[in-house]
Amino acid sequence: MNRWVLFIFTAGLGMLPAAADAQPGGHPMATLETSEGRIEIELYANEAPKTTTNFLKLAKEGFYDGVIFHRVIPGFMVQTGDPTGTGRGGPGYTIPDEFSKELRHDQPGLLSMANTGRPDTGGSQFFITVAPTPWLDGKHAIFGRVTQGMEVVKKIVNSPRDGNDRPKNPPAIQRVTIAIGS
Repeated sequence: MNRWVLFIFTAGLGMLPAAADAQPGGHPMATLETSEGRIEIELYANEAPKTTTNFLKLAKEGFYDGVIFHRVIPGFMVQTGDPTGTGRGGPGYTIPDEFSKELRHDQPGLLSMANTGRPDTGGSQFFITVAPTPWLDGKHAIFGRVTQGMEVVKKIVNSPRDGNDRPKNPPAIQRVTIAIGS
């Protein structure tokens, strides 16, 4: 019995450095496994706690598994998170906007909540920017940033699309995995 406890404890210690490496600054990390490749995202739990908690809940429930990128606009962003694939779906509820003075849409690779154009209407849809988008400040809550996989985001944003910015062969999220930092 004592040997098994020691073995499990030692094995657990061996995994700690890998887990710490996966969470810069102790923030939760999300990995989007997509049909085009992997996107690693650091989530801003301190700056946008309700938004991050909502995303983590949906991801853990498998809500995003199989969901397509339904909107791609080169020079702007890729959008996903709608289970219907129409751009109008969501989880059946909305969450309040969370804005931080420290977070600005000033670089590519930012993860932000999509909404209907009105305050407090986000739910499950989110987008990743491919360029600075300062006109979104105070309108869309930033809750993370891409740490690896911007080449995948660029591949998705350059997908052939129709006149409504819908990909002709929509890339999809296969699954989202979460690693929680300390």
